Amino acid sequence: MRNKPKLDLGPETFEALFKDDSELREPCLPKIYDIPIKLIDDFPAHPFKVIMDEDMEYLIESIKEQGLISPVILRPKEKGRYELVSGHRRKEACLRAGLSMIRAEVREMTQDEAIILMVDSNLQRTELLPSEKAFSYKMRLEAIKRQGKRTDLTSYPLGTKLWFRSNMEVSEQVGDSRTQVARYIRLTELIPELLELVDERKMALRPAVELSYLSKDEQAIVYDQIMYRECTPSHAQAIRMRRLSEHGMLNSSAINTIMREEKPNQKEKVHIPYSEIRQYIPRGVSFEKTADYIKKALEFYQQNRPRGSKPKST
Repeated sequence: MRNKPKLDLGPETFEALFKDDSELREPCLPKIYDIPIKLIDDFPAHPFKVIMDEDMEYLIESIKEQGLISPVILRPKEKGRYELVSGHRRKEACLRAGLSMIRAEVREMTQDEAIILMVDSNLQRTELLPSEKAFSYKMRLEAIKRQGKRTDLTSYPLGTKLWFRSNMEVSEQVGDSRTQVARYIRLTELIPELLELVDERKMALRPAVELSYLSKDEQAIVYDQIMYRECTPSHAQAIRMRRLSEHGMLNSSAINTIMREEKPNQKEKVHIPYSEIRQYIPRGVSFEKTADYIKKALEFYQQNRPRGSKPKST
C-alpha cells in the first residue's frame, strides 16, 4: 500500500493560518518614512513647473491644517540623499507651510523607471502647458526606447520599428494620438522665447511645430519679427518658412516679407496671460472651457449692469 504524500505547510505557512488580514497585507504595503526635506534633491531636468496658483494655495492651507495626506515618492541616492520622483508640488507646499520633514515612500528603481513614474504621475494633472507635455513626452519616449534596446550581438537593429512601438506606447499612456505626441516632442527644438509663446497660447501648436525645423538663428529672427509686428505666423506661413530653410533660402528679408502679409484671423485680438486671470476662474472650470466661461461672465455682467451706468475706463 502506497503512502499518501503528507501536506507540508512549513513554519511560515503554518503561522499564516493564525494571522489576521491586516498582518497578511502588511508586507505588501508601501513603507512610509518621515524624511528631512533638506536631504531631497529635485528630479534632474524635471519638465513640470511648480506654479503658485489657487490650487497651490489651497494645498498649502490643507497641509497646515491636516498635514500631507499623500506621501511623495523618493529614490535613494548616495551619501544618504534622495531624489524626488513624484511630488514636486507637494514638496514645495510643505516648505511654504513651514515643514522641515515630509512623508515619503522610498523605492528602489532605475533611472528609466524613475523617469516613467515621474512623467506618468504628473500627466494625471488636468492642466498641462505645451512645454510640459513636450519635454515629458520626450523623456518618457527615450526611457522606453532604452528599456526596449537589446544588447546581444545577434539582435537585429530595430531602428524606426523601436521608435514607432515606443511612440505608440507613449500615445496609449498619455491619451494623445501618436501624431500629436510627435508634434509635442518637436516643440523641444524651439528656442525658449518661441516655446513661451506657445505656453501663453499666443502661438498655435501647428505653426510652432513647423518653426521647430528652422535653425536656432532663423528662429531668433522669426521671434524678433513676432515682437515687432505683434503677430505670429499662420500655419501656412510657417510651412513656407520651413521649405525655404530646407533649401537654404530663408533669411531676414524672406522672413520679413512673409511676416508682413496681413492675416485676417489675427486682427483685433486680445491676449491675456492665463496666469493673470486664473484667480478669477473657478477651480472646476478647465483651461479648455475658460474662454466660454469668460464670455458667459461678460454676458451676465451686461445683462445685470444697472441701467444708465457706464463701464469704468482705465
